[in-house]
Amino acid sequence: MDYAPGTVVVFGGDEEVTISTQSHDPSVAGVVSTDPGFLMNSELEEGVSIALQGRVPCRVQGPVKKGDRLVASEIPGVAQRLVMMHYQPGCIIG
Repeated sequence: MDYAPGTVVVFGGDEEVTISTQSHDPSVAGVVSTDPGFLMNSELEEGVSIALQGRVPCRVQGPVKKGDRLVASEIPGVAQRLVMMHYQPGCIIG
């Protein structure tokens, strides 16, 4: 599956990862990378480069400011600022 760079993805669905659709989803895998420094499982033909740490462009619905923690939003593949009353362990992207 082709995902645009910066798309938020979660583990599961029809593939190993699928586009996020649930706000504060604890099964978040990461963000589709534009320039991976290290590519695990590079022999896979249909793989997706997912950033697990570092600075990566990410699709976000605002308002967001420097230092905000990001989580998946209800908008498919888009992040949002963490709302603490909806926090679940594992939901933070970065």
